[in-house]
Amino acid sequence: MAARCYDRVMFALGPRLFEISARRFLEGIQQTHGAPARAAATALPGLSAEIDQHAAAVRDILDLGVASADQVPAPVLLAGYIRGLLAELTAPITEPADWATAEWLHLRLAGACLHSTYGVAAEPKIC
Repeated sequence: MAARCYDRVMFALGPRLFEISARRFLEGIQQTHGAPARAAATALPGLSAEIDQHAAAVRDILDLGVASADQVPAPVLLAGYIRGLLAELTAPITEPADWATAEWLHLRLAGACLHSTYGVAAEPKIC
């Protein structure tokens, strides 16, 4: 049976739809963790350093720890990593009450947002 025209269009759109979904997901994390953490880090230099360390760790994990990472769009890769972090949670993640005492997961999410915002990965401006 010959392939219909819309079959080829949907196949071509598939990866793009994953990327659009990933970007929307990252925008949500950016609102709950990225922007608030950056705002808090302006007053807390130690927090800024911690977030930078988490951003570097995320970069290393995605660049070195994922096979064929260069073949996956950066937003999809980053969103997949964050979704993996959140998969084991039993309750929705929210912004911490005080960034000065934020837990590891909050700092990692803030670091991932820093990673996506400033283009530590190959593709800048993910979120």
